[in-house]
Amino acid sequence: MKRVKTKSHKIKALKHISVLFLSILTFTSCSNDNDQETAALLKPTIDKIELGLGNNEIGVIGKDFHFNAEVTAGDKIENIQIKIVQISTETYSKVWSHEINWTQYAGAKNTIVHKHFDIPADAAEGKYEFIITVNDQNGTKLEVKKNLNIYTTENLPVNPTAVVFNVFKNDSFFYRKGKYSQEGSSFTTTDKFFSQVSLSGVKGNGKMYLLLIYKNAKHIPESIDQIDFSKVIVYDVVEHKDIAETGTFSNTITDANFNIVRDMPLLHIGAVKDNNLPAPQDITGTRAWTSGDYLFLAVYKNTTYNINWSQSINIPISL
Repeated sequence: MKRVKTKSHKIKALKHISVLFLSILTFTSCSNDNDQETAALLKPTIDKIELGLGNNEIGVIGKDFHFNAEVTAGDKIENIQIKIVQISTETYSKVWSHEINWTQYAGAKNTIVHKHFDIPADAAEGKYEFIITVNDQNGTKLEVKKNLNIYTTENLPVNPTAVVFNVFKNDSFFYRKGKYSQEGSSFTTTDKFFSQVSLSGVKGNGKMYLLLIYKNAKHIPESIDQIDFSKVIVYDVVEHKDIAETGTFSNTITDANFNIVRDMPLLHIGAVKDNNLPAPQDITGTRAWTSGDYLFLAVYKNTTYNINWSQSINIPISL
């Protein structure tokens, strides 16, 4: 007896095909939805990146390194990482890399990352990639690559170092050789403020500002380019040009016979104008004298080699 194919077999076959087709459609639709959903997520952004003082992209082995960046999350920050990695086309004395993971910003929508850390003592000198990664809690991330030059202290093109950092109150030492002459002492109205600052290890062109900054102004410039002159009292400004060999630079200058060519300027506490050049500025507004702790800050930039230096002490003022 011959078997007869019935319509029910065809209907079942069509049903299987329909289910398979619908499954494919559903999977494709879900995949597309997921892709579109991922694409719609906002990624984090980063701005105002600074590597090294004055953003000079220089690190010194065993020395403090400055990093700054403004981060905005797409949703919320998960973490921020930095990696210092060697470049395949460069030659190094050994294999070396460095990584830091900052988790304290988790949950923030935006933040300013201002960090100081030492370049590890076991680092190898050379050119590196500095990779900044911002991971977002929504699953996206941002990666930015910058250049970084790492030197030993001996191989820096210039190495500004304070050999004299003195402050005088009237005719006596107030601060000398890393110590206050009288702990708890302060400057008062009409006291005469003097300072001598001398740097070794400089050549080429450079400029130095000596500043008094009221601490409540919350302004601590780490390079000349960061000085907000509406918040500082300029005690002195001096520069050098075309120094051929590495030597010393100071805001006081003497000739071969030790005769004074340029002396320390005078600033009276409570003075109406500061010693800014080329034009002294009125000490008013946000710079007006007030009682409290001041920062006396020396900040120097070697413009030939784009290397910065700064040093500061506390100066109490009682008006």
